[in-house]
Amino acid sequence: MTQSGSELRRTLGMGDAVVVGLGSMIGAGVFAALGPAARAAGSGLLLGLAVAAVVAYCNATSSARLAALYPASGGTYVYGRERLGEFWGYLAGWSFVVGKTASCAAMALTVGTYVWPGQAHAVAVAAVVALTAVNYGGIQKSAWLTRAIVAVVLAVLAAVVIVCLGSGASDAGRLDAGSSGGVGGVLQAAGLLFFAFAGYARIATLGEEVRDPARTIPRAIPLALGIALAVYACVAVAVLSVLGAEGLARAGAPLADAVRAAGAPGLVPVVRVGAAAAALGSLLALILGVSRTTLAMARDRHLPGALAAVHPRFQVPHRAELAVGAVVAVLAATVDVRGAIGFSSFGVLTYYAVANASAWTLGRAPAARVVPVVGLVGCVVLACALPWVSVTVGAGVLAVGVISYGVRQRRRR
Repeated sequence: MTQSGSELRRTLGMGDAVVVGLGSMIGAGVFAALGPAARAAGSGLLLGLAVAAVVAYCNATSSARLAALYPASGGTYVYGRERLGEFWGYLAGWSFVVGKTASCAAMALTVGTYVWPGQAHAVAVAAVVALTAVNYGGIQKSAWLTRAIVAVVLAVLAAVVIVCLGSGASDAGRLDAGSSGGVGGVLQAAGLLFFAFAGYARIATLGEEVRDPARTIPRAIPLALGIALAVYACVAVAVLSVLGAEGLARAGAPLADAVRAAGAPGLVPVVRVGAAAAALGSLLALILGVSRTTLAMARDRHLPGALAAVHPRFQVPHRAELAVGAVVAVLAATVDVRGAIGFSSFGVLTYYAVANASAWTLGRAPAARVVPVVGLVGCVVLACALPWVSVTVGAGVLAVGVISYGVRQRRRR
């Protein structure tokens, strides 16, 4: 339960909420997930993107309905607890914190790869430290920085799309909807690309800091998701038309390679700056989301109670932010980007499975339950279709969380 003096201040409006969602989504998929998805699905990449979009839409709709009823920090951790019971809320929170901590490491490493490939891990750690400091200064500072980053990134992506589609190297034949990876490859690509769409959850996890949440959150979530989908589709089509599925699968920096192949090598430094900025924006929003869920779980003593403290001046969960920043910094120094993406997708798909199950309880009319059911089934299918290493490690981490929960419950008796 919320402790006295631990409430957060409502300062985010509609524009801020949409920008936070965009800052988390745009960057993750465009600059990190397209390559691994192309390796899985080949020319079926666009089909994978469509499948991921459908599942994301269902999840977003379920999350928006729940967020309007429970506008508190923690997102699906709170929804699962209130609608399904304490265990399911805990499982969602554990999945989110662990999965999104891996996402933070992936984004930090993406920053390092674009800024200084030879020292990617060192740059990643520096980025985590810097953004943790920004978040510590208050949610409005984070929102202002995110707004600037999103503007830069959208401008760079627009330039990439225009250059690629307008070049002689562009060939619509490379967009063949057939899948060289088969159905399994398309589903695996969708699971990896889902990592890119999950940023709209940041809006829900910041529910305690949004003004008029019952009105703002249900509007901000689908708006942010729709903009991100349009951007992803344009960029994916542009890059595929130049590199093709095989070239995209081999590309270490897909967008930079695409503009080079399109005959605009002078744009490569600009793309690298945009990529680094996009990953920074995603990392900033991710740290915000993980720290707020950590705060909610600490309030219920599923995590150390000390992490529930709110800074009296900056009105942020400062201990949770410092703890999250420290863990992410360690991971950023050691993990592989693709492994982080796959593992993060497994954890986040589990999180949204609980969100859809929670939304299923909101109404008994068959029509009202279609979206949650499609979302739930989609989450389970995509989670199982991920690379076996991601599934095995993800299931193992969930098992650790379940055992930990059981031990604490036994001690309470």
